[in-house]
Amino acid sequence: RKIDLIVIHCSATREDRSLTPDDLETMHRRRGFNGTGYHYYIRKDGTVHLTRPIDRIGAHARGFNAQSIGICYEVVWIAGDVRQTRGTGSMIFAVALVNLLLEKFSGCRVCGHRDLSPDRNGNGEIEPEEWIKACPCFEVKDEFSRKR
Repeated sequence: RKIDLIVIHCSATREDRSLTPDDLETMHRRRGFNGTGYHYYIRKDGTVHLTRPIDRIGAHARGFNAQSIGICYEVVWIAGDVRQTRGTGSMIFAVALVNLLLEKFSGCRVCGHRDLSPDRNGNGEIEPEEWIKACPCFEVKDEFSRKR
């Protein structure tokens, strides 16, 4: 399959919980998916898990799955607010993974799940009030355009 898009997601895991790759798979199967919808899952500690073979179409961004790779980045949800763990091992590994994928699939665009929302007002920009989801809770274009 032709890959031209890498989509970043976040887990919004509760602070007092751990979301293992097995937990993620169980959640996705309960939603009717055939396994974890993301291709990669990056834990808070920086551990990178291949959760779906790249050659299998994902189930992570409706309308974009056929040509994309989905990466879920674990972040903590505290009292109704997502606490970013950027700058920690998990973000360093996320950037490294994206860079490796960009080498393998040259010409890919990297974006957040929210950046695939429709431009409802037609001004050419996806604004917060248009987001279907706030995922991944940070500006992907800013974070992944920097060289590490």
